Amino acid sequence: MTVDAQPVAELPDPRDFGFTVVHREELSDELLALVEDARALNDAVAHTDVAPEALAQARAAIAAATETLNGARRPTGAMVAGRDSRGRPEYGTIANIVAGPVNPAAPPLELAHTDDGVRGEVTLNGSYEGPPGLVHGGWVAALLDQALGSAASAAGMPGLTAHLDVDYRNPTPLHNPLTVTARVTGTERRKVFVSAEIRHNGELTAEGTAIMVQLMLPS
Repeated sequence: MTVDAQPVAELPDPRDFGFTVVHREELSDELLALVEDARALNDAVAHTDVAPEALAQARAAIAAATETLNGARRPTGAMVAGRDSRGRPEYGTIANIVAGPVNPAAPPLELAHTDDGVRGEVTLNGSYEGPPGLVHGGWVAALLDQALGSAASAAGMPGLTAHLDVDYRNPTPLHNPLTVTARVTGTERRKVFVSAEIRHNGELTAEGTAIMVQLMLPS
């Protein structure tokens, strides 16, 4: 295997294939703040123990807010356009369950490019719980998968996950900063081999390796 990361000269514009594209800078501060509020709401619903009367009031308020928000909807599959830390264009689905900037269910993970891959920090609240006080293993795998794919894209080889292995080394705690890193380790024709880790206070909690298959981008 070799590592031969060649940046993609020009990504195709998703609009040419019928996708709606929103530029990241067009996302209003009010919308991004609403996403944070909705994350807090999800955690509050998951842990509330208020009286039924208070629950009924909350339901009515949420129903009214839902009706307001449904007044205008983007289509499923809408994309968000931005630029990476090196100024190159990049695209993602705006409602991605792990990294969508307007999806309240997505962890608040921001992955930045580094010299050898990507790195980010995230703190997960109680709505991501599996065992008591710990992050659910499925979410651990999802964070690793997102980082692995992002590392392949950062190396100029965007693709889809063909195979994913996850090793859970130590419990991953809730309500604590976690560091997520990933990098490309090799290539073989269209295959891209990547590895990633999650750490808490420097201690490895989980690691993953994957084989990504590069997308055949139209020229």
